[in-house]
Amino acid sequence: MKSTTHLILGMLALTFGMEAKAQIQLPSVFSDGMVLQQNSKVAVWGWGNPSETLMILSGWNPGDTVRTVVDNQGRWKAEVPTGRAGGPYTLEVKGGNDSRKVSDVMLGEVWLCSGQSNMEWSADMGIMNGEQEVKQAACPSVRIFHNPKQGADTPQTDCRTKWEVATPESMRKTSATAYFFARYLTEHLKVPVGILVSAWGGTPAEVWTPAEIVEKDKILSKNKLKDCPWWPIKPGVLYNQMIHPLVPYQIAGCIWYQGESNHENAPSYARLVSKMVESWRKDFRWDFPFYYVQIAPHTYGAKNNTPALLREQQELMLSLVKSTAMINISDLVENVKDIHPRNKRAIGERLACLAMDKVYGQFTNAYESPHLASAELQRGKVVVNLEGNFSFLRSTAPNITGLVLTDGKGDTLTVKAKIKGKQIVLPVRKQSTPPYQVSYCFDEATIGSLRTEAGLPVLPFCTKPIEK
Repeated sequence: MKSTTHLILGMLALTFGMEAKAQIQLPSVFSDGMVLQQNSKVAVWGWGNPSETLMILSGWNPGDTVRTVVDNQGRWKAEVPTGRAGGPYTLEVKGGNDSRKVSDVMLGEVWLCSGQSNMEWSADMGIMNGEQEVKQAACPSVRIFHNPKQGADTPQTDCRTKWEVATPESMRKTSATAYFFARYLTEHLKVPVGILVSAWGGTPAEVWTPAEIVEKDKILSKNKLKDCPWWPIKPGVLYNQMIHPLVPYQIAGCIWYQGESNHENAPSYARLVSKMVESWRKDFRWDFPFYYVQIAPHTYGAKNNTPALLREQQELMLSLVKSTAMINISDLVENVKDIHPRNKRAIGERLACLAMDKVYGQFTNAYESPHLASAELQRGKVVVNLEGNFSFLRSTAPNITGLVLTDGKGDTLTVKAKIKGKQIVLPVRKQSTPPYQVSYCFDEATIGSLRTEAGLPVLPFCTKPIEK
């Protein structure tokens, strides 16, 4: 009799446990203090009791109830219209016997912020004017969803964190670049801004890319990554845990600061990140803007000039992937022996100026670096043409730092280069041997002296051989 009673009680406990687990659940990205993308149809999803009909009620549009049905695996998803920026609101999901309410919901702009240590770098790690910036970090219109550094061998559906309002305490432990980016946007757009921060120092781009993309690619699969006990190197492991749980949360775009850990495999970097962006865009269901930082000058001690080759690959991406743009920050480097430029405010704000112009149609400050357009030989002179959104060039040094001219023998020629508007003119001696080649900061750590009238640095370059 006792055994029968215990069996029945056990079955009831199991049943009640299953029912408890089947109650309405939301992933952590839907938590108090969240920001939802304004003027959009945002995906809302979670788990519940199979076959149950759920009602989703939004505080910004109380007259419109969205209904969805939980599928046979206990999952549900719906699209909820949002209006113009504002809040705070509530978002409620109701079932027959259960409900979940999210409070302090803001409508505004949402950006994904990802990469390695220069994106992860926080005020606690040491930034320019760090304590002063922390004291001024109380900004209720900036919301932070900081993903903890964790990996997984398979794609995950949730992560262990929550939304936080920007305060001195929350700001000092999250990405400084992302925070300053968001702060600039909220101050100029006058709307709430949410940042989804997923970054881990030292990580190569392979770990942020779905594993099957890397492993099935005949070029990418051959890349060798240095094993290290302090960060993951297995393809896909950070995508699985730090990107996939956010899918398909509606975002306005992504900022990316990464590349240092890929320089030894530089020739395939554009291919790798292009495929990564393509996969993320497929996940988030639209071709969102992808804006990134070119790696800064640093004394890597690398072989075969791979940091310069990686910067070249980063520029190549601009022509390979639509809706991309890049900023150069070589003028913000204080010490080339430090791989982490400390002026994160200027970096975040330069990215924000890019977004303000490209996404929101408001030009607030210059952000674009000139790039090489062409180079030709004209009457005993090599003329290098640069293009971009600028009027003229200048040099911060009497002789242009970082500019190198070589001849057909590979010898470096000493010349007095002159700047003419958007051109650099280098005289060559008649006895020198073509073809000529001009490079600018095409090495590990040189900080060049060329600037636009707005003070922005010229992108590094290396021309093709110039004969006529």
